[in-house]
Amino acid sequence: MKTHVLLGLVGLATGFVTPAFTQTTAKDLVGAWTLVSVTLEQNGKKTELYGPNPGGLMIRDADGHVAVIITKSGLPAFAGNDRMAGTPEENKAIVQGCLAYFGTSTVNEADQTITTHIERSTFPNWNGTDRKVTFSISGDELDTVSTATPSTGTGTAHLVWRRAK
Repeated sequence: MKTHVLLGLVGLATGFVTPAFTQTTAKDLVGAWTLVSVTLEQNGKKTELYGPNPGGLMIRDADGHVAVIITKSGLPAFAGNDRMAGTPEENKAIVQGCLAYFGTSTVNEADQTITTHIERSTFPNWNGTDRKVTFSISGDELDTVSTATPSTGTGTAHLVWRRAK
């Protein structure tokens, strides 16, 4: 009887001391994700890079293909309803307020990193480059963190995505 009580107490103690840990796998990233926020931290200052309510969609398939589009909140409509005849100011706002890219990615489950090989992007400097981010998933939210953001200079970009339903 004493042995059973002792083993039970050891089991309880171990359960309290050992945290429940589940490793996120590449399969957990497959699907569609909607953008919640994009913040850039530089020199201790945080900026909502695409405004307070950015739009965005990321789609990842089981073979590693990925497509991402991000749009800034509050983009102006084109006067005359013709995007090919936009004014310089309208075109500048759109270019600075949107980012899209597609490519393939690999997941390092041990390091919790994703490396995306960008085939094409609306930011041509990214074409043919690899971008590495750390990630974590909690419930239906995916957090990605990237340092060294060549499109914005130095700093840390933090993107939060929610699984699309």
